[in-house]
Amino acid sequence: MTSLRDSRDGTKPAGDPPRGRHPRPSTHQHAPPAAAPERRSPGRRPGTSRLERRLGNSPLGLVLTAPYTAYVLVVFIIPFGVGVWMAFHDYFFTAPGVSVPHPFVGFDNFTEVLGEERTRRAFANLGLFMAINIPLTVVLALTLASALNAATHWRGFFRVAYYVPYVTASVATLAVWLFLFNGSGAVNNVLGPWAPDPSWLANKHLVMPLIAVYVTWKQLGFYVLLYLAALQNVPKELHEAAVTDGAGRWQAFRAVTLPAVRPVTSLVILLSIITAGQIFTEPFLLTGGGPSGASLTPALLVYQRGIEQGEPDAAAAIGLILVTGVLIIATVARRVMERD
Repeated sequence: MTSLRDSRDGTKPAGDPPRGRHPRPSTHQHAPPAAAPERRSPGRRPGTSRLERRLGNSPLGLVLTAPYTAYVLVVFIIPFGVGVWMAFHDYFFTAPGVSVPHPFVGFDNFTEVLGEERTRRAFANLGLFMAINIPLTVVLALTLASALNAATHWRGFFRVAYYVPYVTASVATLAVWLFLFNGSGAVNNVLGPWAPDPSWLANKHLVMPLIAVYVTWKQLGFYVLLYLAALQNVPKELHEAAVTDGAGRWQAFRAVTLPAVRPVTSLVILLSIITAGQIFTEPFLLTGGGPSGASLTPALLVYQRGIEQGEPDAAAAIGLILVTGVLIIATVARRVMERD
């Protein structure tokens, strides 16, 4: 009766298991505990050696960059550190093998050079040079690049023509400017009675603007190519949309072109500031810093004080002031150009 009732209800009677089957052991009672996962340090891949963790995923990159790293260390970083040390010590050149004391003098070298009229005049000339060279470079480079970008014929020829002065040695191009702007040069022969007196390179009011114009002309080809590359990446649809909205050429230039090339403008200004701080060859070859210090620059003054006059400690102080000033001006210009 019990088996019949159980079969009707769909339940199996308790008792022996069915024939041919054996009771299964309880798995949850006798299963071994699961092993805890191995903890790894963040960013560590399995099988990574200690050397690879120290050198990175591509040790070959360090090998390829090692020569340039050594070059920068030997040519720039170590001499700069020695120059900083010289600026704070009483240092002078001696014969090879002779060891003399170089006492620490603090800021005495800086006080000495800043109290001299030639140093203040050199930095004032550099400020005048920057005031002429940087705006002129930006305006001319962007104008010529826009003209080249719109030109359909002779584009390659003009690119090469603008770039040739940049890759030509300064000695060769300065010889041309000496021929043009000396007292009996071609420019004065054309101007005739309207030629300045004294002449361009002997006129203390004109010599520094003339050097600024020369450097602008020589470096212009490089900046034109930078602007041209930026202009070619500006979508034409933006100009077409501006023209459709009724904007003229100048309005479209201000609304579309200038914002599109703003990063390049920031780069051009930064490079122009660095180039201005290094200006040496042009005043040295054209005028030697004259007349009466009108074309003297800090870099040229460093050469005169350190090499010609044998005062490397004073020259190092002037160089450190120059580097600090250029860094400050470049930082301020970048903040102004890249702000929203």
